[in-house]
Amino acid sequence: MSYLDYFLWVIFPYIALAVFVLGHIYRYNTDQFGWSAKSSEFLEKDRLKWGSILFHWGIVFVFFGHVGGILIPKLWFERIGISEEAYHFGAVWFGGVAGVMTVIGGFLLFVRRVSVKRILVNSSPSDFVSLVLLGMVVLAGFTNTVGFTTSGGTFDYRDSLGPWFRGILTFRPKPELIANAPFGFRLHTFLAFLLFAVWPFTRLVHLFSLPLEYLKRKYIVYRKMNPAEMQRKN
Repeated sequence: MSYLDYFLWVIFPYIALAVFVLGHIYRYNTDQFGWSAKSSEFLEKDRLKWGSILFHWGIVFVFFGHVGGILIPKLWFERIGISEEAYHFGAVWFGGVAGVMTVIGGFLLFVRRVSVKRILVNSSPSDFVSLVLLGMVVLAGFTNTVGFTTSGGTFDYRDSLGPWFRGILTFRPKPELIANAPFGFRLHTFLAFLLFAVWPFTRLVHLFSLPLEYLKRKYIVYRKMNPAEMQRKN
């Protein structure tokens, strides 16, 4: 294993995760008013609807698929009766559908941002960085899951990438587990950590600003005021 492998699969992931955590703390303490997705719905609504729905629902399912495939050890699936064939069937078909939703949704959002002038002039460089980098991560992962598996590839990331990533989180890195993985899987992993590094400085921080307070807040009732009421108000 080379020094480059050690840098890519040990040093760089820890740098990216450190920037991810410390960057969010810094951003929250210095730019709370900018801690949002900067909604552009009032600038253009029709194109946003389908792109946003497909992308956000797709990325949710992709996230939980990664949790199941990377964070949960393979042995646990075997103990609850999920065979390797059943797991890969779900990963290819359900993961493939989620990937298609995410890719199409992301493409629609990108086209909307560059083709609608009002949105384009209100976009910052970080908006394009996050959107393009996220798209590269999704495309690399999608081609790995569907393209590599359906073409007859025998690589099982649960035997290598999963233990490697869990080793990073538990401070017991084993770079040799990923150093010999197919190029597409290594590219997807590198791009994902690069995304983590730039995440705190982009609109992606809105992921951690879910409006949970709305779940317990009382409803606000709006009603139209008739002309007679408007005259009394005046």
